[in-house]
Amino acid sequence: MKSYEHIIKEVYEGSIAEELEIEPGDVLLKINNQEIEDVFDYQFLVEDEYIEVLIRKADGEEWLLEVDKDEDEDLGIVFENGLMGDYKSCHNKCIFCFIDQMPKGMRDTLYFKDDDSRLSFLQGNYITLTNMSDKDIDRIIRYNLGPINISVHTTDRELRCKMLNNRFAGDSLDKIDRLFEAGIEMNGQIVLCKNINDKEILEKSIKDLSKYLPIMKSVSVVPAGLTKYREGLFELESFNREDAKEVISLIEKYQKIFYKEHNYHFIHASDEWYIMADMDFPEEERYDGYLQLENGVGMMRLMWNEFIGNIDLIDETLYSHISRENPVTVSIATGVLAYDMIRKMSDALEEKIEGLKINCYKIINNFFGEKITVSGLITGVDLIEQLENKELGDYLLLPNNILRSGEELFLDDVSLSEVKEKLDTQILISKSRGMDFINAVLGVSDEFEENDNFVYIDAYEDF
Repeated sequence: MKSYEHIIKEVYEGSIAEELEIEPGDVLLKINNQEIEDVFDYQFLVEDEYIEVLIRKADGEEWLLEVDKDEDEDLGIVFENGLMGDYKSCHNKCIFCFIDQMPKGMRDTLYFKDDDSRLSFLQGNYITLTNMSDKDIDRIIRYNLGPINISVHTTDRELRCKMLNNRFAGDSLDKIDRLFEAGIEMNGQIVLCKNINDKEILEKSIKDLSKYLPIMKSVSVVPAGLTKYREGLFELESFNREDAKEVISLIEKYQKIFYKEHNYHFIHASDEWYIMADMDFPEEERYDGYLQLENGVGMMRLMWNEFIGNIDLIDETLYSHISRENPVTVSIATGVLAYDMIRKMSDALEEKIEGLKINCYKIINNFFGEKITVSGLITGVDLIEQLENKELGDYLLLPNNILRSGEELFLDDVSLSEVKEKLDTQILISKSRGMDFINAVLGVSDEFEENDNFVYIDAYEDF
């Protein structure tokens, strides 16, 4: 029998764990005399109001700790391995896989394909279900975990096998039925490939998935991202404006049907389709509470609504340092996809605040290819090359998704300090929220993190 031990990396200040004198380096052995296989077990067991926790200290001594707490109250522990188990890699060979389109010579972690249901639960990742055993499904049902995010792509079983290059990919759709019957909340995703799973096949997939309403809350349709590194891969075409209009027309037709029947719009086109089609984004109500923001569904509408709802409420003291006599110039770098929205918001701020000038720079993705338009895939090299001789003014504003999570590195391992040195300017990092954008442009915030290389603006909660 495998023995499960989990090393504690951090203990939160003021937490139950700190009160119990649990320390970094201690090892969690059991809860309620049960070994913890992974984070699913841990999250389930710590929900109880009374638990017994077995810890091994650094000197080898074992402590059995009795804990009385509120239901669902966490112990305040961070483990060295966030999953508390081995990561499951993807065994598919999808025809549109972005990782297969990465250039050679990048860091090893960028080539890891995850397909782990625990990451779906913890981080919102999408999984294909092809890597899940009956035991995995049983545990999700037993622990009532959700939402589970599923990469469906098509409900045509034979086509799904071909698209995922996995002969079991069609049969794995049966797992959706089990999750549905158990009432496990789900969201779906369709990565659309031109002349592969679009048109009539997309319509069939939409109809088939709608039978899972309302347990399956939403399904997003996103275009496959195509880099310039596709030599030897399945030949895929890019969508054009007319294609985008056709996709939107189909989706909006079914939104009306589903909303009338279920009070959910259910099927959603990502923002990229509307930008490609040169069409206005849907009104806020059609996003059903923004269930798929991480998939680029509704991000532009949410950002604009938050921005326009706050711009007239800004306290004049926030921009008292800006005037005709004391002008401020701000530069913003963003991807092609968000550029028009960023320019629109910048124009509104310039009109409101005398003395404020905003330069918006559209960064073309030369590293991955011009078909990649999202800001999250802008590299340090492209940023430096395209801004080095530009007027940047008092500081440069970048979106937070341009950096590796929790680090000061771009996707190509260029550091923020290198960019700052090359461009010789102060850098501000902002979340993609309307009020954060306003505060970042104004260079002010009640709450921010600062170091030698950048200032991180996170002021949304202040308003």
